[in-house]
Amino acid sequence: MGNNYIFSLTPTFTQGLLLGQLSILLILVLVLKYLFLLPQTDQPETPIFHPFAKPDISSRTRPPPEADTSPKDAESANWFNSIARQVADVYRVKLQNGLEGSDGNEVARARIEAYANSIRPRSFLDHITIHAVDLGNSAPLLSNAHLVDGAGETRALTSVKFHMSYADSVSVSLSTAYLFNYPMSSFARLPVSLTISLDLFEASVTVAPPSPFSSEPVVTISFPSEFTLNLKTTSLMGSRAMLKDVPKLHELIEHQVRRVLTSRDTWKVPLPGLGNVPGVMKDGEQSRDTESL
Repeated sequence: MGNNYIFSLTPTFTQGLLLGQLSILLILVLVLKYLFLLPQTDQPETPIFHPFAKPDISSRTRPPPEADTSPKDAESANWFNSIARQVADVYRVKLQNGLEGSDGNEVARARIEAYANSIRPRSFLDHITIHAVDLGNSAPLLSNAHLVDGAGETRALTSVKFHMSYADSVSVSLSTAYLFNYPMSSFARLPVSLTISLDLFEASVTVAPPSPFSSEPVVTISFPSEFTLNLKTTSLMGSRAMLKDVPKLHELIEHQVRRVLTSRDTWKVPLPGLGNVPGVMKDGEQSRDTESL
């Protein structure tokens, strides 16, 4: 009898404590499930959040392509900035399939959505819907170009070091849902809506020429692991009760972008006619494998 006092009909302190804890857990589950989460079978008829606003880049300090802001002992890179801007425009046009206005934006949106869903982790992330994209209207600007001697190296070559700055209106607005598979598979969904826009990216870029004595001659473009990356993120999380602009979510997104950029801190461009060099092809495959992780 003494061992069964928990199940006795006479109220005891232990019974009250257990019932209180169970009540709190039950209330917590109900709040999460019916205020913030959606059942896996429920699909919202319309997107919850469309926080797309074109960022204002007029106040950002960046030199125009025709201005020479390099020190006297540095070479101007204005000629390269002019070419880079035209190259970036070509990529934008191709991404829009040569269309202009809303038709071109829709083509770019559909292509980005297809790519995003091809690389998303399907085990815990629902279908990604891209609501709007802004491909920007500028290109990275190079300045303060100067030569860097490979001192102390055998047959050292002279590299060129630039300061790169990129501020543009590139942004994407999307919505998806985080899938909860506990305590059972497809238990619930947490809707998430985001707008991510680039504010500023700055880094030092080094261009190293190929060595004539190398069996795999390539032009190497690299930037250090320490760089400036400023992203602007607006977010909404939840179904009926919304959590707006969660700081941890912003930190997670910026961390992932930094991780991808750091993993691709070196780009090797084979010389024309040497594009099938085995080492270069192997490095390219390893880079693609890193991006997919």
